[in-house]
Amino acid sequence: MTDAIEKRRFDTPDDVLDMKDAGAIKIIGMTSTGAKGMHAVFKPGWVWEKDEKPLLGHPEACPMHHTGYSLSGRLVVRMLASGVETVIEPGDFFEIPPGHDAFVEGDEQVELILFAPPEHSH
Repeated sequence: MTDAIEKRRFDTPDDVLDMKDAGAIKIIGMTSTGAKGMHAVFKPGWVWEKDEKPLLGHPEACPMHHTGYSLSGRLVVRMLASGVETVIEPGDFFEIPPGHDAFVEGDEQVELILFAPPEHSH
């Protein structure tokens, strides 16, 4: 165990999921633990089906589990199995299970901070 404090910034990401004019997800990882953070910006008109799904290899629904915090905009998330829609708004801390899609509602961009725990190697 180390007592060194590690910090990273989204302006120097390890990877970027570039959705061109629709937005981007900047990804950073901590070297000490492998925990990841993501800064997602989805522009008005962003739709998971059109803008992100092709970059993930065309899965039926988003295969990822998301834990995050909303900074701006309104993101409507729909669980495909049930059809239930939930609106994520500024100030919401949220958990979204795999099997969803989403879209930006309104004319304000959505900005989220997403957290991912370290990957377990066993």
